[in-house]
Amino acid sequence: MNPTKKKIVGLAPDHAQNFYGRDIVSVMQFSRDDLDYIVGVADEMRSIVKRVGATDLLKGYVLANLFYEPSTRTSSSFIAAMERLGGMVIPIHGVQYSSVSKGESLPDTIRTLECYADVIVLRHPEVGASEVAARYASKPIISAGDGVGEHPTQGLLDLYTIQSELGTIDGLHVAMVGDLKNGRTVHSLARLLRLYDTRLTFVSPEILRLPEAIKQQMIEAGRPVAETSAVEQVIDTVDVLYVTRVQKERFADLREYEAVKDAYEITPDLMARAREHMALMHPLPRVGEIHYDVDDDPRAAYFRQMENGMYVRMALLAAVLGKA
Repeated sequence: MNPTKKKIVGLAPDHAQNFYGRDIVSVMQFSRDDLDYIVGVADEMRSIVKRVGATDLLKGYVLANLFYEPSTRTSSSFIAAMERLGGMVIPIHGVQYSSVSKGESLPDTIRTLECYADVIVLRHPEVGASEVAARYASKPIISAGDGVGEHPTQGLLDLYTIQSELGTIDGLHVAMVGDLKNGRTVHSLARLLRLYDTRLTFVSPEILRLPEAIKQQMIEAGRPVAETSAVEQVIDTVDVLYVTRVQKERFADLREYEAVKDAYEITPDLMARAREHMALMHPLPRVGEIHYDVDDDPRAAYFRQMENGMYVRMALLAAVLGKA
């Protein structure tokens, strides 16, 4: 372990300086001011892409994209983010073909990659793996999700999407629907929303309820929290409907999965009952919980949400490398 590496602590008011060299492994490390800073930088990145497509801000820098689990959106958006910033990428997506298959430990893999890269993005199936990697690395580690734990960059892009779609976050009623037990995207976004004046409703079958510890964090932050198993009870009052898939890969007993996999379906008829000005979000992939007929609804924000992920990840890469 590198004893000179900065610890993961709350970030000070001089945000540009204090993001430099930092690990991004949990949304719990952010303050409200930190989030405002990242939203502002993401806006700048979006402006750059819309105007000229790319910049050479990170020319000469290298990102190692280390994915122990399958990924389409997160992996691709980090690659696109780095390349639009002028940097280069080492993509490692099939760890079964790497030295990991020979028994190499995570710390040794991380120490090896930082010999070649300036920043490492890590997705891993074990909760807490990103914190372990950060402990042994001397270069910034950015979590791309760890098991059923957290997905901090997804949480940030979700927050940015809410701001972009509705112009505010304070004062909103947000409902999260689906697999709230295993959904790391839900865990991260809920923890971020505790910093805002929001009302939260969690919609899920009994066996997929939000972990009690996360719900308690919302309550301790003074956020009104409700739980229900029926999306019909909230559809006409929410400003944000955040839908997630039931994650088959997290079930030890597939009979339990079969019993709840089709618990929620967002259809045009259901959306007809929703507010005229609201946002329907989904971290994707979807497996039937939002009908394709809903895609043309102007309130369907999930593909804009994916695009926003690139801007937020551009902002984070520039920030931790001291170029934001």
